[in-house]
Amino acid sequence: MIRFLTRRVAELLATLLIASFLIFASVQIAPGRPETFLLGGRAASPEALAAIRERYHLGDPFFAQYAHWLSGTLHGDLGISIQYRSDVTSLIASRLPVTLELLALSTVLVVVVGVTLGTLGAVRRGPVDTAVGVATSAAVATPSFVAAIALLSVFSVRLGWFPTLGAGDGALDTLWHLVLPAIALALPFIGVISSVTRASIIEQAALDHTTVARARGVPERVIVRRHLLRGALGVIITQSGLAVANLVISTVLVEYAFGLGGLGDLLAKSVTIKDFPVVQAVSLLIIALFIGVNAVIDLIHPLVDPRTTLGTRSTA
Repeated sequence: MIRFLTRRVAELLATLLIASFLIFASVQIAPGRPETFLLGGRAASPEALAAIRERYHLGDPFFAQYAHWLSGTLHGDLGISIQYRSDVTSLIASRLPVTLELLALSTVLVVVVGVTLGTLGAVRRGPVDTAVGVATSAAVATPSFVAAIALLSVFSVRLGWFPTLGAGDGALDTLWHLVLPAIALALPFIGVISSVTRASIIEQAALDHTTVARARGVPERVIVRRHLLRGALGVIITQSGLAVANLVISTVLVEYAFGLGGLGDLLAKSVTIKDFPVVQAVSLLIIALFIGVNAVIDLIHPLVDPRTTLGTRSTA
């Protein structure tokens, strides 16, 4: 366990270091100049322009800028937003709760709905299995941003059942505002988890211990709970964890479409005006969350499937 944790922490730090360099380099070579946004299109004297470049270290060599930014990040200083003229750390802290709430609700939908549909398709062969297969295939083939536009058009604009934009105020209002974004975000991953669950349960149903249980007259619901689902749990947890990790990345377009004001929305708006302190900080945080979720999967998987060892996952 200690060796595994040490290796995972080292891998996490190395990945974050490489990711930080790639993010910084990508922002630097992107077209456009941050000074243009800061000046608002106005002409500026050479002195004013030099002061702006000095404040944001825009005139330093590339590696000097990267070293300055990395040093500040390690000390908790993520810089000053060009767009909002405020501390990036404060911006992230104010918007992170909305993103985490959206991720939590989407995760519940992915796991509960995906596992339920997959189990239903595996144990109810015939028309039910066919219907589940068609539905999950359509879900997998629908990108989150397409689902977001469709849900907004139907349930917000035409029917008026759900709010169009914003994250709401208070627990219940926030939940009501997050229903459609969570469905749009979770839809493709529900299809993936459903397909994985169905295939794994069918595989478990063909094993000898399941056949013996049926021959002994064990009720079907008990077989499903104790033999099929328990045997498939390792694969389900692994794929669910990977789905959650990908949910983190997919929040950007969904938050922007629904105007939730979370990290994804902040990142999308910051990219358009090259607010590089915000882009760098949010991108690095999203990558850290992605890697962290995968590390948690590696820790949990051996607990539910003793046949595996730390750092080794079963394949679906």
